[in-house]
Amino acid sequence: MNFPTDVRSIASINTNASGNCHFANVSARNALTTHVPLLWLALRYGFIDKSILVVTEGLGPQKFHGRVAILVNEHTASAGEMLAAFAEENGLATIVGTKTAARLLSGSTFKAGFGYIVGLPAAAYLTWQGKLIEGKGVTPSVPVELLPDDLLAGQDPQMQKAIEIVRGM
Repeated sequence: MNFPTDVRSIASINTNASGNCHFANVSARNALTTHVPLLWLALRYGFIDKSILVVTEGLGPQKFHGRVAILVNEHTASAGEMLAAFAEENGLATIVGTKTAARLLSGSTFKAGFGYIVGLPAAAYLTWQGKLIEGKGVTPSVPVELLPDDLLAGQDPQMQKAIEIVRGM
């Protein structure tokens, strides 16, 4: 793909809660009668390698690398956090906004009987530099708050800052 030399881009993933979360409660009464199947599920699926690898296509340096701003906020979660962390760590984009949700665990769900489903965390995501995203989130290199009053006034300071940044690239 041939890009002009002045390619700049803004990716807004600040409302991307991606991934699916399944939560279930197992009552104490049912937990007592289903502890053996739950143990079996943990032993059966707890040791499966759920590794994933995030890489580029390996096309080498591109004209748009470093000429991208990614907008994030407290609603950016899961795969959105993976994207932001990867882009920032590899110098592919400038991250603008507020700290992400810090919700990035892979999980599996299992039928537990009596109509219940149990969701278990199965894997954590680490960046290439070994940073854990779960519980910490991605902190933007350019922090910009977005307040409800700004939106009510028709303003988006995060987008305005991203435009300012890409224009200067």
